[in-house]
Amino acid sequence: MRRGIAATALVASFALAATACGGSDSGGKADGPVTITWWDTSNATNEAPTYKALIKDFEAANKNIKVKYVNVPFDQAQNKFDTAAGASGAPDVLRSDVGWTPAFAKKGYFLPLDGTEALADQAKFKPNLIEQAQYDGKTYGVPFVTDTLALVYNKQLFEKAGVEAPKTWDDLKTAAATIKSKTGVDGYWGSTAAYYAQPFLFGEGTDTVDASAKKITVNSAAAKKGYGTWLSLFSGKGLHKADTTADAYAHIQDAFVNGKVAAIIQGPWEITNFYKGSAFTDKSNLGITTVPAGSTGKAGAPTGGHNLSVYAGSDSAHQKAAEKFVGFMTSAKSQTQIALKNSTLPTRDDAYTAEVKADPGIAGYQTVLASAQPRVALPEYSSLLTPLDTELLKIAGGKESLDKGLSNGETAIAKLVPDFSK
Repeated sequence: MRRGIAATALVASFALAATACGGSDSGGKADGPVTITWWDTSNATNEAPTYKALIKDFEAANKNIKVKYVNVPFDQAQNKFDTAAGASGAPDVLRSDVGWTPAFAKKGYFLPLDGTEALADQAKFKPNLIEQAQYDGKTYGVPFVTDTLALVYNKQLFEKAGVEAPKTWDDLKTAAATIKSKTGVDGYWGSTAAYYAQPFLFGEGTDTVDASAKKITVNSAAAKKGYGTWLSLFSGKGLHKADTTADAYAHIQDAFVNGKVAAIIQGPWEITNFYKGSAFTDKSNLGITTVPAGSTGKAGAPTGGHNLSVYAGSDSAHQKAAEKFVGFMTSAKSQTQIALKNSTLPTRDDAYTAEVKADPGIAGYQTVLASAQPRVALPEYSSLLTPLDTELLKIAGGKESLDKGLSNGETAIAKLVPDFSK
């Protein structure tokens, strides 16, 4: 995620904040309806229509509250909110990536929601998702949608090759070679992106940093072993070479959904797009399993997703209205409707109804959530992957050695968390 912002983007951000902020709206008068603004960062085509329909339901049930909906592109939202909040002009509610929550909470931009109407059903949510909505002992968001990475695979190709879903990375290498021999299709295609490499670290019992020890661990022996395994999956029979182009994500996704590669690592945000491919017109052909385990026997991937957070700079009337809205949008009924329409994963167990779990994509990802690992509650954590994206791309492309790349990554991360030791 880019950290700087150009002057023109700053102007645009202030303009957006001025037009979108509920606190500056005339609807905030005590004698009339309160108008709150929600910045939604979801896909404007696939997901937003469901949220707009729910807003109408909310407004029908709450005549004294109006919701101004603004869809902000995800890759712009973090900087735009940071700029707007710093100028006391942010929206009343933000669909915040879980990685942003600690940083915005530390700056005082998010309102603690403990004991409010927004978090009245706290016990209904998955504990690990509440955990990553917290910072310094307080809860700054309500889990809205969740996700993690899984090994997704083409059941027909696996059955044709006579192989089962792999339990370890070595199993995956063996399966990929067999699939190539039996079907002519590559068995696995990996990503060079740092987020997609996280399971390899978790499989060795490590991460980019150890927050409790305030130590950078991306260049540790365990991390090198994990990244070494990651690198080894770009060469060998049935293992597709690394794609270092700007369109790598689209290339990998297209190959999988059209049956040109048997397995990839992917998240549930692509469920609806899986079903659009020729390989998954029969939805039951989609296989979903936990990412393979590392040498420690551990298997897990990062817990991702989004929280709904309330802006601390709004006045009391807007905050109360925003809390009511957040409670409505994260209710079991709303989450069930969202899952059915958008094929995204609910954050509370009572939203996983029989109808919701009839979607094989949702049912499959639900089974792997138990092994998902919450992100470290470190304000800088989400920014730590940015330098690694650069270094891993060079490593996978053969332009830099693993040792050199991780050393460079360690140096870059040290600048982001200067009080951490190496």
